[in-house]
Amino acid sequence: MLFLKRMANFDERQRASYREQFQRDGFVVLEGYFSSERVDALCAEVERLLAERPLEIVVDSRVTGQRAWWADTPYRDTLRFKFNDLYLMSDLVREIALDAPLSGLLAELLGEAPVLCNSLNFRKGSTDHVHIDSLFMTPRTPGALAATWTALEDVHPDAGPLTYFPGSHRLPLYRFSDGSRHAIRSEMPAWLDYITAQMRERGIEEKVFLAKKGDVFIWHSDLVHSGSPIRDLRRTRTSLVCHYYGEADARAMGSDLVAQHSGYWLRRLPQAVLVAPEVFAAGREFPEEQYLARYPDVKAAVDAGAFASGWAHYEACGFKEGRGI
Repeated sequence: MLFLKRMANFDERQRASYREQFQRDGFVVLEGYFSSERVDALCAEVERLLAERPLEIVVDSRVTGQRAWWADTPYRDTLRFKFNDLYLMSDLVREIALDAPLSGLLAELLGEAPVLCNSLNFRKGSTDHVHIDSLFMTPRTPGALAATWTALEDVHPDAGPLTYFPGSHRLPLYRFSDGSRHAIRSEMPAWLDYITAQMRERGIEEKVFLAKKGDVFIWHSDLVHSGSPIRDLRRTRTSLVCHYYGEADARAMGSDLVAQHSGYWLRRLPQAVLVAPEVFAAGREFPEEQYLARYPDVKAAVDAGAFASGWAHYEACGFKEGRGI
């Protein structure tokens, strides 16, 4: 395994070495890339956002599988949540995700500028099953997606470390019944059988990444990986995960891109949350502008006078149609 120390920039020899390892193994580890001070500042920023903007932060519960705003989330004491897209509301999260040398290296590995398209914060191990990211965030161009995993504390073996399978990104991609590479939920058992057989045939073995605070793990979108089981639920595994499309694919999708260092971040609405109308009828402010921005057809109906407002549409039919906010 090639371990790298953070530096102001990477020279051509280093970039060539990183490209070679990324192409061969599907990952690169930057050991101690972020200083303890920067990691601590990021953790403090996350806590500030959770305290000050609980009605904006969208979380996925790893216990119930439900998506909700942080303000409405039960079982908080489990700490088992995925905090979605804090990059959309924080300059500091974006600065970490698109750190100048890091975004330059990502551009080298992708062969084009990286576009930060999502961020995920965890306090506990993800316990994600074996998968590849391109199953769920399928790039238009094969391989035009990369990810980073940043350790915000030292990882204990019992805390559910990240696991990965070096070289697995070079396996032939599975085709689902519709001919695509994008996952069909009911067919995932067949995908798992396929990928397991392919790795067994080639002798590809699982590795465990026992990260130290500040380490960054960069991986290819087709690298097989998982979050191992948490053996001690008292232990945390605080981390930041970011995904990056290649610039060409992001522009082809009509994305709104904001330049930062050697890459971009994708400006978009947060993940949609389905909330019962009674919550707003009881006094909570309805996010009118966001709802109309998310659904141009509703905005057109409001502009045409068919509904008095986005809230009127949501109360009458939007919620029943499954339109999240």
